[in-house]
Amino acid sequence: MRYTFHTLDVFTNRRFCGNPLAVVLGADALSTEQMQTITKEFNLSETIFVMKPEDAANTAKVRIFFPGGEMAFAGHPTVGCAILLAEQKYKPGCSFETTILLEENAGLVPVKVSRIGEVPRAQFTVPVVPFPVDLALPELALVAQALSMRVEDIGFEGHHIGVFEGGPRFFYVPVNSRKALETCVVCEPHWSRMISKLGVDNAYVYALGGDNAKTGFRSRMFAPTGGIPEDPATGSATALLAAQLLKSEALSDGAHKWQLEQGYEMGRPSDLFLEADVEQGKLAAVRVAGQAIGVTQGTLEI
Repeated sequence: MRYTFHTLDVFTNRRFCGNPLAVVLGADALSTEQMQTITKEFNLSETIFVMKPEDAANTAKVRIFFPGGEMAFAGHPTVGCAILLAEQKYKPGCSFETTILLEENAGLVPVKVSRIGEVPRAQFTVPVVPFPVDLALPELALVAQALSMRVEDIGFEGHHIGVFEGGPRFFYVPVNSRKALETCVVCEPHWSRMISKLGVDNAYVYALGGDNAKTGFRSRMFAPTGGIPEDPATGSATALLAAQLLKSEALSDGAHKWQLEQGYEMGRPSDLFLEADVEQGKLAAVRVAGQAIGVTQGTLEI
């Protein structure tokens, strides 16, 4: 059988930047094993498979895979897929605003998509509000060894290491300088020792500031044992960062916004936009936005 696929660069308005994504359409007949095999064939951080929705009121049911398995929810596949499906509904070059409803394993994800100009923008609301995970954290000395940095590089102004969940889980490592962020690299066997203690196969490292004056945080995300040596843009980790920021900065009630950079150190600059609503000291809603641009399309032979 033949299946149509598209690739897009996500969290960017320029081709060959951002995070590449493969979208396979009409994937209802594919088995889990076939989806995993196709994902490995594309060899991208994630591939999303689009099927008919279980509820006709929604746009599509989707399944998201990375080289090491399936994900209940992920940000850059959600943004890229929603933009592709929205663009297929409208004539090229026409402005539009629409809502795409994606049935993901973590729940229903509404995505607002608009195109005013050439490159569309999408904003999704997370299906699971992120929360802290109570577990024993590794010693800072081990974290420093695992990421090839000094212990004194870790932490700043109320920001400390932590694990948060909202569908997936991420381990957050704040660092106090751009130099520490730029030079960090995964180092074995310390990395494997660290993640075995955490039960999480990733580390999201971030620092204050960025190249753009409006950027609040610059980040890098490593998950080599999950088949992703470094991710150019991680929408789900950006969403869960809201819980880390709530804890670290004691955010006041109301709406908060941040601009983030990721992927710059690996030559795939990505720009992400995070919003969080806080009510009575707790997260009430989290949204992530970004752009995406098409790169290739073709057919798969199965």
